[in-house]
Amino acid sequence: MSTSYTNATFPLRLVDGRRLERRYRDVLLPGGTLCDHAGRARVLPRYFYEVTSWEEARATNLSRHFTVSEFIHTDVREAPPLRVFPRYIPCATVLLAFALEQLREAVGTYVFIGANGGYCSPRHKGTGAASPHCWGTAANIYRIGDTYLDTPDTIRRFAALAHDVIPTVWTRPLGDQRALTDDHLHVDLGYVVSVPREAPGESYNLKLAGEPL
Repeated sequence: MSTSYTNATFPLRLVDGRRLERRYRDVLLPGGTLCDHAGRARVLPRYFYEVTSWEEARATNLSRHFTVSEFIHTDVREAPPLRVFPRYIPCATVLLAFALEQLREAVGTYVFIGANGGYCSPRHKGTGAASPHCWGTAANIYRIGDTYLDTPDTIRRFAALAHDVIPTVWTRPLGDQRALTDDHLHVDLGYVVSVPREAPGESYNLKLAGEPL
Protein backbone atom coordinates (compact mmCIF):
# COMPACT_ATOMS: atom_id res chain seq x y z
CA MET A 1 0.00 0.00 0.00
CA SER A 2 1.32 3.44 -0.89
CA THR A 3 2.51 5.67 1.97
CA SER A 4 2.69 8.94 0.00
CA TYR A 5 0.17 11.41 -1.36
CA THR A 6 0.66 14.08 -3.98
CA ASN A 7 0.21 17.83 -4.05
CA ALA A 8 0.17 19.58 -7.39
CA THR A 9 2.14 22.61 -6.20
CA PHE A 10 4.47 21.44 -3.40
CA PRO A 11 7.40 19.23 -4.46
CA LEU A 12 7.88 17.12 -1.32
CA ARG A 13 5.94 13.91 -0.88
CA LEU A 14 3.40 13.80 1.92
CA VAL A 15 3.92 10.64 3.96
CA ASP A 16 1.77 8.90 6.55
CA GLY A 17 4.31 8.18 9.28
CA ARG A 18 2.38 5.15 10.52
CA ARG A 19 3.01 3.43 7.19
CA LEU A 20 6.76 3.98 7.06
CA GLU A 21 9.32 1.27 7.70
CA ARG A 22 9.69 0.21 11.33
CA ARG A 23 13.09 1.91 11.72
CA TYR A 24 11.50 5.28 10.92
CA ARG A 25 8.38 4.69 12.99
CA ASP A 26 10.54 3.90 16.00
CA VAL A 27 12.20 7.33 15.91
CA LEU A 28 9.37 9.53 14.58
CA LEU A 29 6.69 7.98 16.85
CA PRO A 30 3.96 9.18 14.45
CA GLY A 31 0.70 9.90 16.23
CA GLY A 32 2.24 8.91 19.55
CA THR A 33 2.46 10.99 22.71
CA LEU A 34 5.10 12.72 24.76
CA CYS A 35 4.56 14.33 28.15
CA ASP A 36 5.60 17.91 28.76
CA HIS A 37 7.31 19.08 31.97
CA ALA A 38 3.91 19.51 33.62
CA GLY A 39 2.97 15.90 32.88
CA ARG A 40 0.46 16.76 30.15
CA ALA A 41 0.28 14.37 27.18
CA ARG A 42 0.95 15.96 23.78
CA VAL A 43 0.08 14.16 20.55
CA LEU A 44 2.96 13.94 18.06
CA PRO A 45 2.60 14.56 14.31
CA ARG A 46 1.46 11.71 12.12
CA TYR A 47 2.06 13.26 8.68
CA PHE A 48 5.47 14.27 7.35
CA TYR A 49 7.13 15.57 4.22
CA GLU A 50 9.85 13.33 2.80
CA VAL A 51 13.20 14.94 1.92
CA THR A 52 15.35 12.78 -0.34
CA SER A 53 18.65 14.73 -0.47
CA TRP A 54 20.50 17.85 0.62
CA GLU A 55 20.03 19.16 -2.91
CA GLU A 56 16.28 18.83 -2.60
CA ALA A 57 16.36 20.37 0.90
CA ARG A 58 18.30 23.40 -0.35
CA ALA A 59 16.10 23.83 -3.41
CA THR A 60 12.74 23.58 -1.62
CA ASN A 61 11.34 26.71 -0.01
CA LEU A 62 8.92 26.50 2.90
CA SER A 63 8.46 30.26 2.72
CA ARG A 64 9.98 33.04 0.66
CA HIS A 65 13.36 33.08 2.43
CA PHE A 66 13.53 29.76 4.33
CA THR A 67 14.40 26.43 2.75
CA VAL A 68 13.93 22.95 4.16
CA SER A 69 17.68 22.64 4.70
CA GLU A 70 17.61 25.26 7.46
CA PHE A 71 15.33 23.11 9.60
CA ILE A 72 17.12 19.75 9.37
CA HIS A 73 20.70 20.51 10.48
CA THR A 74 21.39 17.95 13.20
CA ASP A 75 24.47 16.10 14.44
CA VAL A 76 25.29 12.72 16.00
CA ARG A 77 22.72 13.32 18.73
CA GLU A 78 19.95 12.65 16.21
CA ALA A 79 18.72 9.06 15.83
CA PRO A 80 20.77 7.16 13.20
CA PRO A 81 17.94 6.65 10.66
CA LEU A 82 17.50 10.42 10.43
CA ARG A 83 21.16 11.22 9.90
CA VAL A 84 20.90 10.03 6.30
CA PHE A 85 18.33 10.50 3.57
CA PRO A 86 15.48 10.19 3.19
CA ARG A 87 14.68 12.50 6.09
CA TYR A 88 11.24 13.50 7.34
CA ILE A 89 9.87 16.79 8.67
CA PRO A 90 6.45 17.34 10.27
CA CYS A 91 3.99 19.19 8.06
CA ALA A 92 3.71 21.99 10.62
CA THR A 93 7.31 23.01 9.83
CA VAL A 94 5.78 25.03 6.99
CA LEU A 95 3.85 27.07 9.57
CA LEU A 96 7.05 27.75 11.51
CA ALA A 97 8.74 28.96 8.32
CA PHE A 98 5.89 31.39 7.69
CA ALA A 99 6.14 32.69 11.26
CA LEU A 100 9.90 33.20 10.93
CA GLU A 101 9.26 35.01 7.68
CA GLN A 102 7.41 37.67 9.68
CA LEU A 103 10.44 38.07 11.93
CA ARG A 104 12.81 38.26 8.98
CA GLU A 105 10.69 40.96 7.38
CA ALA A 106 10.73 42.95 10.62
CA VAL A 107 14.52 42.77 11.06
CA GLY A 108 15.23 43.26 7.35
CA THR A 109 18.06 40.74 7.22
CA TYR A 110 18.95 37.06 7.48
CA VAL A 111 17.75 34.91 10.38
CA PHE A 112 20.03 31.96 11.16
CA ILE A 113 18.81 28.74 12.81
CA GLY A 114 21.43 26.79 14.76
CA ALA A 115 22.44 23.15 14.40
CA ASN A 116 19.91 20.97 16.26
CA GLY A 117 17.79 24.11 16.37
CA GLY A 118 15.05 23.11 13.94
CA TYR A 119 13.26 19.78 13.75
CA CYS A 120 14.54 17.10 16.12
CA SER A 121 12.94 13.69 16.40
CA PRO A 122 11.57 12.38 19.71
CA ARG A 123 14.64 10.09 19.81
CA HIS A 124 17.13 12.96 19.48
CA LYS A 125 19.44 12.85 22.52
CA GLY A 126 18.91 16.55 23.17
CA THR A 127 15.14 16.25 23.30
CA GLY A 128 13.75 16.92 26.74
CA ALA A 129 10.17 15.84 27.46
CA ALA A 130 7.70 17.14 24.86
CA SER A 131 9.87 19.67 23.08
CA PRO A 132 8.09 21.57 20.27
CA HIS A 133 11.20 20.82 18.20
CA CYS A 134 9.65 17.34 17.82
CA TRP A 135 6.63 18.97 16.19
CA GLY A 136 8.75 21.02 13.78
CA THR A 137 7.35 24.19 15.36
CA ALA A 138 10.39 25.51 17.26
CA ALA A 139 13.59 27.22 16.16
CA ASN A 140 16.77 28.21 17.99
CA ILE A 141 18.04 31.41 16.39
CA TYR A 142 21.70 32.14 17.10
CA ARG A 143 22.31 35.03 14.72
CA ILE A 144 20.33 37.78 13.01
CA GLY A 145 22.22 39.58 10.27
CA ASP A 146 25.68 40.24 11.71
CA THR A 147 24.44 40.15 15.31
CA TYR A 148 25.02 37.04 17.44
CA LEU A 149 22.37 36.42 20.05
CA ASP A 150 24.73 35.65 22.91
CA THR A 151 24.00 38.41 25.41
CA PRO A 152 20.90 38.96 27.56
CA ASP A 153 20.19 42.40 26.08
CA THR A 154 20.40 41.14 22.51
CA ILE A 155 18.19 38.11 23.19
CA ARG A 156 15.62 40.28 25.01
CA ARG A 157 15.54 42.81 22.17
CA PHE A 158 14.83 40.26 19.46
CA ALA A 159 12.45 38.29 21.69
CA ALA A 160 10.37 41.45 22.12
CA LEU A 161 10.37 41.96 18.38
CA ALA A 162 9.32 38.33 17.83
CA HIS A 163 6.35 38.85 20.14
CA ASP A 164 5.39 41.98 18.23
CA VAL A 165 5.24 40.26 14.85
CA ILE A 166 4.14 36.76 15.98
CA PRO A 167 1.64 37.51 18.79
CA THR A 168 1.18 33.92 20.00
CA VAL A 169 4.85 32.90 19.90
CA TRP A 170 6.57 31.55 23.02
CA THR A 171 10.18 32.50 23.73
CA ARG A 172 12.38 30.67 26.20
CA PRO A 173 13.33 32.64 29.34
CA LEU A 174 16.93 33.70 29.95
CA GLY A 175 19.29 31.76 32.17
CA ASP A 176 22.12 29.22 32.13
CA GLN A 177 20.09 26.21 33.30
CA ARG A 178 18.95 23.43 30.94
CA ALA A 179 15.41 24.71 30.43
CA LEU A 180 16.61 28.30 29.90
CA THR A 181 18.74 30.01 27.26
CA ASP A 182 21.78 32.27 27.22
CA ASP A 183 23.23 31.86 23.72
CA HIS A 184 20.25 31.88 21.34
CA LEU A 185 16.64 32.94 20.96
CA HIS A 186 14.23 30.02 21.18
CA VAL A 187 10.87 30.67 19.51
CA ASP A 188 8.06 28.17 19.19
CA LEU A 189 4.42 27.93 18.16
CA GLY A 190 3.51 25.20 20.63
CA TYR A 191 2.31 21.67 19.89
CA VAL A 192 0.84 22.30 16.46
CA VAL A 193 -0.11 19.31 14.31
CA SER A 194 -0.78 20.02 10.63
CA VAL A 195 -2.87 17.64 8.50
CA PRO A 196 -2.83 18.70 4.83
CA ARG A 197 -6.04 18.30 2.83
CA GLU A 198 -4.60 15.47 0.76
CA ALA A 199 -3.85 13.37 3.85
CA PRO A 200 -6.10 10.28 3.88
CA GLY A 201 -7.22 10.50 7.51
CA GLU A 202 -9.30 7.68 8.93
CA SER A 203 -12.60 6.10 7.89
CA TYR A 204 -15.56 7.44 9.85
CA ASN A 205 -16.72 5.00 12.51
CA LEU A 206 -20.06 5.94 14.03
CA LYS A 207 -19.57 3.64 17.01
CA LEU A 208 -16.29 5.33 17.94
CA ALA A 209 -17.29 8.86 17.03
CA GLY A 210 -20.09 9.30 19.55
CA GLU A 211 -22.68 12.03 19.20
CA PRO A 212 -21.96 14.67 16.52
CA LEU A 213 -21.39 18.22 17.69
